[in-house]
Amino acid sequence: MRIISGIYKGKILQAPKNLPVRPTTDFAKESLFNILNNQYYFQDLTMLDLFSGTGNISYEFASRGAKSIVAVDSHLGCVRFINKIASELDFPISTNKNDVFKFLKNHKASYDIIFADPPYNFSEEEFSKIAILAFENELLNKGGLLIIEHSKHTELSNTIGFKNARRYGGSVFSFFEN
Repeated sequence: MRIISGIYKGKILQAPKNLPVRPTTDFAKESLFNILNNQYYFQDLTMLDLFSGTGNISYEFASRGAKSIVAVDSHLGCVRFINKIASELDFPISTNKNDVFKFLKNHKASYDIIFADPPYNFSEEEFSKIAILAFENELLNKGGLLIIEHSKHTELSNTIGFKNARRYGGSVFSFFEN
């Protein structure tokens, strides 16, 4: 995996092979950040990365100067890898080993951007539950954005707060606002 911009632009990070992950492709990630670059000043952002896996998206936000990032994943190996990279690169990333749905129900902080990259085999109900919990528990700051990555076979346009979706190859980013 590669950091595509910011202070660590071009840095290659090698994740352990035994992690149960499907990192966002460089093509999709670059497209997503082209959209975000036009809307946000990264140095002011607080960010929540759900189903963070290797931390790919967290590193991209950190490299671009995000103020603080919380990465949540249920797999201990993923959390350890993110902690290792965050420490090595002095990134403002804190990790939380937790079930994402439990985390969303009990967490009290709010964020400018929430990014969720759950397993593509989730049901539409499970994908929608992420948005519902984020909105019910007021986890997005005013003007904040929830982004859910999913396969082209999943349709989330009827989910609360849906704004639009962008497709990049087999991946789709659905955008949600308060």
